[in-house]
Amino acid sequence: MIFSGGSTLLEYPGGLWALAGVALAFVLLATLAPRWSENALRAISRPFEKLATRKTLAISLLFFSVIGVRLAVLPLLPVPVPGIHDEYSYLLLGDTLAHGRLTNPTHPMWMSFESFHINWFPTYCSKYPPGQGAVLALGELLGRPWIGVILSVGAMCAAILWMFQAWLPARWALLGGVLVALKFGIASYWMNSYWGGAVAAAGGALVLGAMPRIVRHGRMRDAILLGLGLAILANTRPYEGFLFSIPVAVWLLGWLARKTKPARSPQSRAVRVVAPLSALLLLTIAFMGYYNWRLSGNAFLFPHVLNSRTYSTVGLFLWDHPKPPMEYHNQQFEDFYNGWEREDYQNTWPDVWRVTTEKLTRSASTYFWWGALLLLPGLPFVFRERKIRVPLLALLLVSAAFFVSIWSFPHYAAPVTCVIFLLLVHAIRHLRMIGLAGRPVGAALSCAAVFLLAGEIGLRASNHSCDPLEWTCQGDPSRAAIQEKLSHTPGKHLILVRYEEDHNIHDEWVYNGAEIDSAKVVWARELDAEQNAKLLAYFKDRHIWLVEPDKDNTELIPYPCPKPSAAR
Repeated sequence: MIFSGGSTLLEYPGGLWALAGVALAFVLLATLAPRWSENALRAISRPFEKLATRKTLAISLLFFSVIGVRLAVLPLLPVPVPGIHDEYSYLLLGDTLAHGRLTNPTHPMWMSFESFHINWFPTYCSKYPPGQGAVLALGELLGRPWIGVILSVGAMCAAILWMFQAWLPARWALLGGVLVALKFGIASYWMNSYWGGAVAAAGGALVLGAMPRIVRHGRMRDAILLGLGLAILANTRPYEGFLFSIPVAVWLLGWLARKTKPARSPQSRAVRVVAPLSALLLLTIAFMGYYNWRLSGNAFLFPHVLNSRTYSTVGLFLWDHPKPPMEYHNQQFEDFYNGWEREDYQNTWPDVWRVTTEKLTRSASTYFWWGALLLLPGLPFVFRERKIRVPLLALLLVSAAFFVSIWSFPHYAAPVTCVIFLLLVHAIRHLRMIGLAGRPVGAALSCAAVFLLAGEIGLRASNHSCDPLEWTCQGDPSRAAIQEKLSHTPGKHLILVRYEEDHNIHDEWVYNGAEIDSAKVVWARELDAEQNAKLLAYFKDRHIWLVEPDKDNTELIPYPCPKPSAAR
């Protein structure tokens, strides 16, 4: 698999013609037959308006619909095969949690198993926070990790609908929830891989959904949901989640400081809101410290920071300068950390513009669609609304954090998913009020935007496209096929992976689960003769195989074990 920018929103010139054609068709219909088009729209929306008023039912139905629709399209979009380095690291985290522990002991043969985004000292673990791993662990316990992904995307859509219900009239909230489900629930790498942003997006929705309810009602359950959302953000995207939470914290402090309507005493607010929220935050901080201590040996040292110190030679932000090159135990790490990473960003202005453009195009593909361009006339009216200042500020802070980082994966900005779609729904609301010579042109454009989203997702699913950015969710099935074959072959197996000099460093095969010694199939990196001999001696009771992905990625060859030296 080649790691590249992949297809983006702007890659398909035909998309502009489709946009123009559909928009023109809807505008003509609204202009030439305004009464008929209004009646048709009313007839279509009436059942959804009734459902929208039953808010709990709407949330539940959306959750199960996301799961049901994705399972229904399995013939078109099968269960995803991991392929990205990050996916395997998250899967290790999920497997570790599914075994009932936070980390694993360092393996004696760790050098042969060393792989990307994984720590080996002081313990064997993923470098990532536990949030995404937790849903993968749930899925593994239910049968396979991808079940956790499906549930997390369904929960994200339900959480965002719940958030919308606090910010929008019921029917518009339901429309927003449907848009989110269409965009992320079928042909998105958030659904079709193991490293998406659904968990962090759900956390952001809980935070922004709970806060207005606290202001209106001052209930304990909303304070608990606010604390839960903050805990999810802290354990998925701590950097972006912290910035996302700053405007909400200011809003909460302002509410506590002023008189409320209906009037509530400071004691009542302290008992119903401050106490449960503080307790949850303290528990979250304590858990994070304990998690760090178990994985890195230091409560204040995050595993990803430890991994960066151990392996990476470049910084995290645009202004960081590369560190001196490091020495590694294998050529693939040398090529990745001392080669590709350093060459990909070299602290020049052209590099800054390049990665910024990359962020814009990748994020446009992930969060928007061609039809969203039709909503632009409604956006100026949205920015005039005072009540969305807090979400807007959260969006600006997270966007700034995203754009000053070197790496440009769209799910880094996942906490503001709910804000992006809140703005889109508000734009639709304002756009539908725009008319031309008494004709509902704005309503026609908003309908065209929704139609284009549904059409785009339908086309992607029918074309077996897992995401506009294909590389985010297209794993190499060859490794999975070998794993499946040997898992049904008698005995235990050790596979040594031999790479060629021109190996694609983004196509890594050496990954294992939490239980290496008891695993049916173990993957190892072929290193020097001395390390290989130690590895073979350690696993002397296994069948030993050689795989050469750069020559034939489906062939299993009995490994030529060295003959014992003759006795003197």
